[in-house]
Amino acid sequence: MIIDLRSDTVTKPTKYMLEAMMQAKVGDDVFREDETVNELETRVAKMFGKDQALFFPSGTMANQTALKLHTNPGDQVICDKYAHIYNYESGGASFNSGVSCKLIDGSKGMFTAKQVEEAINPDTYYYSKTSLVEIENTTNKGGGACWDFNEIKKMRTVCDENNLGFHLDGARLWNALVEKKETTEQYGEVFDTISVCLSKGLGCPIGSILVGDSKIMQNAIRIRKIFGGNMRQVGYLAAAGLYALDNNIERLKIDHQKAKEIGVELSKLSMIKTVEPIETNIVIFELNNDVNENHFFQKLADKNIHIISMGSGKLRMVTHLDYTNEMHDKLLENLINM
Repeated sequence: MIIDLRSDTVTKPTKYMLEAMMQAKVGDDVFREDETVNELETRVAKMFGKDQALFFPSGTMANQTALKLHTNPGDQVICDKYAHIYNYESGGASFNSGVSCKLIDGSKGMFTAKQVEEAINPDTYYYSKTSLVEIENTTNKGGGACWDFNEIKKMRTVCDENNLGFHLDGARLWNALVEKKETTEQYGEVFDTISVCLSKGLGCPIGSILVGDSKIMQNAIRIRKIFGGNMRQVGYLAAAGLYALDNNIERLKIDHQKAKEIGVELSKLSMIKTVEPIETNIVIFELNNDVNENHFFQKLADKNIHIISMGSGKLRMVTHLDYTNEMHDKLLENLINM
């Protein structure tokens, strides 16, 4: 038995998801003739109360498209120092859009409306123009933390007062919605653009969606083409997304519970310095200074348990659809005996 907790992207389509994929009605999506893609886009746009949605092969491409829709070269984007667009998108913000990031020193990847106000550059020609505020919910490097929606609403006010765009990297928004009992409509009312991932907690093999109103989205498909993201009979993959929306959202509660149980056992180990608070499906912890990280990894690997390093001494486990009850019991047993 291999227990792979490196990410919630390691899942494979279930038998029923594969059946849905094979039954998809497809066409050439470049001509906008793929019925299943059109159905998925229409459905997700409606979920968020937005005019349009566009299917992307990756969350990074969806985020990079959003940055380009909101900014001009030389502009500045306000985001957290832990933001995915800054840390894990290969410098795409500067390469693709010619923008810089004003990094906020937040807490667990989150910050306040007041910090946004303080980060906005003066309206003077020798400053880069602040154009966009970007947040990530849940926060990856922040350990799957969920934002306070009231703080998000305060940020919307700051954006309105300063003529700034507001983008949500919602790669794991589904987890936040389930944990906080919030709705897609709430988020659609507050953000100009939102990207959501289908291939993390929802178990699809590929795919993300970008949503927004018609004015901001009118050039999205052109930018996707520039990035090489146009696809043909991609309805087979869109069908997986439709299946996941119907079947795999509410079950995220199971992943969250298992992550919290892992955190309890980790916190009992003398070799662990800290376990960060766990809200959703991500467990981030640090080893004591006298514990060799490579030896710790190898000890787990010898038991067919695989996790990942986040850098700066932080290690990560992520629960997911393919992490079974049997695997969970075995992991907890191994942690108890370490």
